[in-house]
Parts: sequence; structure tokens; C-alpha cells
Amino acid sequence: MEGILTINNVWMMICTALVFFMHMGFALLEIGLTRQKNTINILFKNLFIITVGLLLYCLLGFNLMYPGEFNGYFGFAGFGLDSPVANGSLDLAYSEGYTYWTDFLFQGMFAATAATIVSGAVAERIKLNSFMIFVIFYVGIVYPIAGSWKWGGGFLDEMGFYDFAGSTLVHSVGGWAALVAIYLLGARIGKFKDGKIGAFPGHSMPFATAGVLILWLGWFGFNGGSVLSADPELTSLTLVTTCLAAAAGGVASFIFSSILYKNYDITMFLNGILGGLVGITAGADQMSPTDAILIGAIAGVIIVMGVALIDKLKLDDPVGAVAVHLICGIWGTLAVGIFGNMAGIDQFITQLIGVGAYAAFCIVTSFIIFYILKLTLGLRVSAKEETEGLDIHEHGMDAYPDFGLNQK
Repeated sequence: MEGILTINNVWMMICTALVFFMHMGFALLEIGLTRQKNTINILFKNLFIITVGLLLYCLLGFNLMYPGEFNGYFGFAGFGLDSPVANGSLDLAYSEGYTYWTDFLFQGMFAATAATIVSGAVAERIKLNSFMIFVIFYVGIVYPIAGSWKWGGGFLDEMGFYDFAGSTLVHSVGGWAALVAIYLLGARIGKFKDGKIGAFPGHSMPFATAGVLILWLGWFGFNGGSVLSADPELTSLTLVTTCLAAAAGGVASFIFSSILYKNYDITMFLNGILGGLVGITAGADQMSPTDAILIGAIAGVIIVMGVALIDKLKLDDPVGAVAVHLICGIWGTLAVGIFGNMAGIDQFITQLIGVGAYAAFCIVTSFIIFYILKLTLGLRVSAKEETEGLDIHEHGMDAYPDFGLNQK
């Protein structure tokens, strides 16, 4: 028993490290797809999210998300961490797959991811102070409560809603907040002018590509660790479906976008890979390889249409976060009811109810947080700060001081 626990726990710790490494991927992707003059600002936000996110999850979030016996909607087991102890030492009977401490750290890495999704969508024009306050409330309170409804044994779990690794619980929770934020913030100066969509090319496609490849690697831990043990059959199947969906998403996205726009757009290729990963996440442990390819390919097409829809609505999302994490998160969650082991009309409706519940909760809570910030501190930097770059105005430095003038 103890030997199996050790093997399982080591795998879970490796997966925790891989999910942590995803934050490097998010940072590189975001700075790569945005302009040079906002690089430090984006890096600062990503560092803030992971550091403060872990502290909040320790002090508050973990026991909000896993309160034990509760009414299914809201519960709280108290502040801080209090590990189960037996005979004066850590109780190794906590779980067959991992110890209490590993459980906390693995789940804490997920919590920070939800806010990172928002970071990319609001890039280049949000006030740093306002964003940091949003992160405190969203990661500290909103995400854990939402998580408790399924992973904490809440009402959606009892209903039979299924989300293996977080297409909805992580990606859509972040995606809904991103959508609300870009609606309240407004578009960057010059993005929509005279009925035309302005192009703001990212300053480093190598960084963006490295970021996506790192995220793909990190998803081995994101989905593989969600097996919650080193079970050889489930873990290997999960990694296979995850990789196939990513590959199919990328290929479908670049083919579909090239047919529509007559060029090979690497940003669509990159976001297609991510869309495939997000899409498979809800049911990675249930799908056959063929199912995974179909889910990923559909996600790749959805990405192209989703990005076009966001632009048509005159919503400015610099990195495509809403299309990737929200729209593909919804698709992946519903796909469980189409392709999964429990596929059928009843499961599909249950999945739809779950999507609706999270939509309502996240839209309302994120709107309240952002709207209060807009009325008090303000959400958006001044036109001068936005034009000259947040790095100089918010941080007093340039990300690349030895490479000439700051890119405008």
C-alpha cells in the first residue's frame, strides 16, 4: 500500500511541476502576441497571479473548494491548511493517489490558471492595480466556490456533471471573466476604426510558439495528473487523447484559416493547438483516439470562427483567450455528452446545465468585481499611457533596453 502511494504521489508531484511550468508558457505566449512596449507589464501580472494565487489558495481557497460535508453550493472548512494526522504523523490514508500536501499544491496550480486566462485578454490597457485586486477576489473566492460545485462534491457533481480536468471549471471560469473584462474595458486605441479592424502584430512569434509548446508539455501534467494517481491504463490513455486533440486542433485551424484568409497564419495554428487541448480536457480519460481527433479538429475550426466573432462584436482580445478558453471550453464540456462513456441526451443536458450554471455565476461575480473597480479605481490606463506603453508608465523600464527605441 505504502509503495503504491509513493509511486502515485511522485507522479502527482511531477504533474504539479508540469502545471507550474505552464505559467511560463502563458507568459511567453502573451508577450509574444502583444507589443514590445507592454512586455514587463504582462510578465509582472503573470508573476503576481502565481505567487498571490498560491498564498490565497493556502489561506482560503483550498478549504472553500474542498469543504467536506456541505450544502452543495457553499461550504468553508476554515482558514489555512490543516493536514490529517494519524499517530502523530501525516495520515497516509488521506488518498490512495497522493498525500494531503500534494493535493493542495496540485490544485493550487490550477487555481492560478483561471486568472492567467484573463490576463491575456485584458493585455495592453488595464490598470495593474485594478487587475491585481480582481485576481485576489477571483482566485481567492470565486474560483474555489465554483470548483466546489463539481470537484468538491457539490450539487453539479451529485447531478452527474462531468469535467475531468477543467474545460469548464478552469478554462471557462477564466474565459467568462475575460469576456466580461474586455466588454467593460473597451478596445485598444486604433483596434476598430472607420469600420475596419486594426492589426496589432505581436512582437515575437518565437516567444509565442515557445509558449504554446511549453503549454502543450504542461498539459501532460494538467490532464495526466487529473487521473489523481499513476494508474498506467488511464494515465497513458489520457496523454494520448490529449496529444491527438492538440495536433488535430492545430492542423484543422491552420487549414480552415488558410482557406478563409488565403494565408498560413501561425497565430491561428498556435491557438488551434490550444483550442484542441482545452476541448479534450473535460473528457480526456473517456475518449478513444478517434474521438480525440474529432474533438480537437472541431475545436480548431471553432477557434477560427470564434476569433472572427469576437472581432465582429468589436471586442478586443489580443491573444484570443475568449475563443480558446471559453468557446472551446464549452465545446469540450458538451463533447462529453456526445462522445464520452456516458454519452446520450441525458448526459448532454446535464453538461449543458453545468455550462449554464458556471456562466451565470462567473458572469455575475466578475461583472460585480470589475464594475466596482471601474467606478472606484478605474479599469483603464490613460490614452497617453496606452500609446507610450505600460512598461514605461507602470514599471519605469523597458523590456529590451539594448535594442533601440521602444516599439510603439
